[in-house]
Amino acid sequence: MISVNSMEAEILIENIENFPNLPKEAVIKQDVLRRGLNFSKDALKIATGYKPKDYFIFTFDLVQLKEMDQSENLKAPEEIRVKGGVFGLLQTIISVRINPDSPYKVELQEGILSLTIDGVNLGEVEYHPIPDYYKSEMVNGKPIGEICPVIEWGYLLYLTVYRMCQYFNKSEQCQFCDINTNFVQQRKAGRSYTGIKSVEEILEALSYVDEFDTTAKAYTLTGGSVIEDLQGEGEADFYLRFAEAINNKFPNRWIAKAVVQAWKKEDCQRLKDAGIDIYHPNYEVWGKEMFAKICPGKERVIGFENWIERVVQSAEVFGAESVIPNFVGGVEMNKVTGFKDIDEAIASTSEGLDFFMSKGITPRFTTWCPEPLAALGPQESAPLEYFCKLLLAWKNTFEKYELPSPKGYGEPGVGKAVFSVSAFMDVIGFEGR
Repeated sequence: MISVNSMEAEILIENIENFPNLPKEAVIKQDVLRRGLNFSKDALKIATGYKPKDYFIFTFDLVQLKEMDQSENLKAPEEIRVKGGVFGLLQTIISVRINPDSPYKVELQEGILSLTIDGVNLGEVEYHPIPDYYKSEMVNGKPIGEICPVIEWGYLLYLTVYRMCQYFNKSEQCQFCDINTNFVQQRKAGRSYTGIKSVEEILEALSYVDEFDTTAKAYTLTGGSVIEDLQGEGEADFYLRFAEAINNKFPNRWIAKAVVQAWKKEDCQRLKDAGIDIYHPNYEVWGKEMFAKICPGKERVIGFENWIERVVQSAEVFGAESVIPNFVGGVEMNKVTGFKDIDEAIASTSEGLDFFMSKGITPRFTTWCPEPLAALGPQESAPLEYFCKLLLAWKNTFEKYELPSPKGYGEPGVGKAVFSVSAFMDVIGFEGR
């Protein structure tokens, strides 16, 4: 038994003990993701020599940029890797979500960069080195990390080619999303932040990756939803021109993934023909009523039943194992429109997991981060107990249907997973403590 004098640490330990079928690394990872991180002044000084937080699509922060007294948005690392500490953690990669009030702090303890919760040392911290290709200079002078940032400890290139979403035009955006408001605050802060990237600059950036990098194994092509047209094109045509150009110049160089809306089957075929290997038509939250509350624009334009039907049909094009829709874990417990009871929320989400996994489709989830400029506003995240029960529900359903490890996510398992915004990959294959 670890002795602590903090309610926050006691709750963490209680959840680790209550869920022996989950790796302790996964429990800690989920808690850090839902609460965010704060950094000591010394920890931020050290971070300046490592890969920065690129804000690759959303903020994933619990405070606005203007509330960051230490300019964490410019100094904090994209991710941390933690190992050792009082629990003897295997290395665990966690996305950085800035929250100066978080009980989780990156600081120096006895001269060693460490993750702590109210002083309890949870492990030694590493920051990701700056990739060699980040040192290249774009012809247009933009930072290469702005055009082609890398996450998941170097595994995934993240190509957000459209940094806004047209659902915001009628205030019908997904209620958890801050993509447009993030764009505005990044530009106000003076950051180079391109609204619509060109095919040419994406290809230029990828050419540097191709020349200097051997770590990245996949890329994600994504951006906001297109409802009417963008540069004279509908959503499918807009994103397809990027996919086709990348595939033509770099055939089979990386695993190609696309995160877009739930497209009609014929457009999915075009996407596959353009070189995309894995399709992510994110359904965000399960259930018609909840979907309409959380995703009003998507409900109006496509509709929940139609969205789900298109996800299932897309498996006929890509193969079920290559359709990996995301949902936002925890948003169904938001304080505005969500469930009040943890078990009710888990039951609803589990219904969706079983529906998809019974068909060979494996959903994955990102951990909801209540970003203050999203429509739901600042609020507490879902409790840690919820996330532990969600991980168990995901793991049990995954094992029930004997599904293969999701493609394009690297090696699964505790101590191996690189996916940094939830612990679903960390729990695969875990047999209990």
